[in-house]
Amino acid sequence: MKLSSYLKNIDSVIAAAIGYYAIYLYTKYNGIGISPDSIMYTSAARSFHNTGSLTTFNGHAIVDFPVFYPVFLGLTFFISGIDPVVAGPVIDGLLFAGVILISGLLMQHFASKSIIYKWLVLGAIILSPALLQIYTYLWSETLFIFLVFAFFITFSQYLKTHTYITLVVAALVAGISCITRYAGITVIGTGCLLLLIESTFPFKQRWKRIFIFGAISCSLLIANLIRNHLVSGTGTGPREASITGFWQNMIYFGGTIVDWVTIPSEADFVALAVGILTIVGLMIALWFHTFRKNLNNYLVIAITFSLIYGLFIVISSTFSRYERINDRLLAPMYIPTIWALTWWIIHTPKRWSQAIKIPIYVFFGLCALVIEYRLYKVDYQRWDDQRDYGNPGYADDDWKDSGMVKFMRSNDAFFKTDAPIYSDAPEAVYFLGGHAGIKLLPHRYFPKTVEKFLEQKHYYLIWFDNLDNPELINLKYIQQKKNLKKLQQFGDGSIYEYNESDQPAK
Repeated sequence: MKLSSYLKNIDSVIAAAIGYYAIYLYTKYNGIGISPDSIMYTSAARSFHNTGSLTTFNGHAIVDFPVFYPVFLGLTFFISGIDPVVAGPVIDGLLFAGVILISGLLMQHFASKSIIYKWLVLGAIILSPALLQIYTYLWSETLFIFLVFAFFITFSQYLKTHTYITLVVAALVAGISCITRYAGITVIGTGCLLLLIESTFPFKQRWKRIFIFGAISCSLLIANLIRNHLVSGTGTGPREASITGFWQNMIYFGGTIVDWVTIPSEADFVALAVGILTIVGLMIALWFHTFRKNLNNYLVIAITFSLIYGLFIVISSTFSRYERINDRLLAPMYIPTIWALTWWIIHTPKRWSQAIKIPIYVFFGLCALVIEYRLYKVDYQRWDDQRDYGNPGYADDDWKDSGMVKFMRSNDAFFKTDAPIYSDAPEAVYFLGGHAGIKLLPHRYFPKTVEKFLEQKHYYLIWFDNLDNPELINLKYIQQKKNLKKLQQFGDGSIYEYNESDQPAK
């Protein structure tokens, strides 16, 4: 029996190994991809490893991001003795392999009668440009997606046993996901909604279990927010109001789905239609299973999560400003959405004849193969580009060979000044130059912060020409207000000084 069970899942093990190897290929040239967020996580992880605190390279406690991912990286640093940047390809490769393996194991439960369906979905996971991008960078989504699947397993165990101990375990997993990414609140919402609509208990009992689950799962997030407020005065750092409306965000949402299924269209009306159809399809799938009272199923948990997560991203983007909805933001719902929108293909009614079923299977099978071939072409093009220069970001050759970076590495004395040093990319100064404590230029949407910066009597400015952050005040704006003295000029940027005492008398 054990051997038989193992053989049923050998395909998932093979797929997981292929996924790990894919991450190895994409990170072979220059290691794990490094973005500004990656440096925030890494510096906090190093601080946690060295001092037990969660302080970033700028000298402040990490609050814009939850605490668990840097803690996780710090623990891997402590256990292995290898810095997270160096260990990144292995960490991400194992997490990606874990997600693939768990996906295969879960599909064995709700799609056991269709091995072709399972193989096609595993292929779509391995070939997904969205997932491959995430798992080749040092980003918290890598761990968050793994925790989402851990929640699918633990909450399903509760639905099978209805014991309080399994409910507590599921709540703890949901809570940890919430302090990995703030979007983990959707995992808590998934559990609460399923507890509400599950009909095993009368409503009074359901609310009792919802309270227990919610209290335990939210406790970690509340503790994180209290800690943030104590160290910074804010719950999640400074946040700006959104500049995109609901329907525009729906277009971005649908546009991302369009890319996932390789629809050859960039028209907004197509993206909007796909976005709406995706949300409606998820609602119908959840209603169908609720109506049939078939909730004790990994598939139903995934459908519920995909619906709540998708709506959360669109709605929160309408009120709070962060990066535009894209592959990275929506990647946690990639696999659950595939399941949610294709499950019916392998569960066609028994009364349908083979003459009806076979054309359906053939048609959707061919569609899946065409999509996966197109995904493969996207992946191959990326690999063909990156095998010569590696992942884009602060670890690529352009940055390593930068004249500005070479100056920063060989002129430690410059950074020992008492005057503050500002930059449009302080994370680059830390990661590439090895100098912490550099201040970020103020965001142009916070007038008081900008005014305070302009009142500085003496400071230095490290300006990178090849970066463009429209959120910050730029060099042109500063030069309109102040007479900057250029100290160094490089091909990729310049270093300036402002000293009020050197200014000509008015």
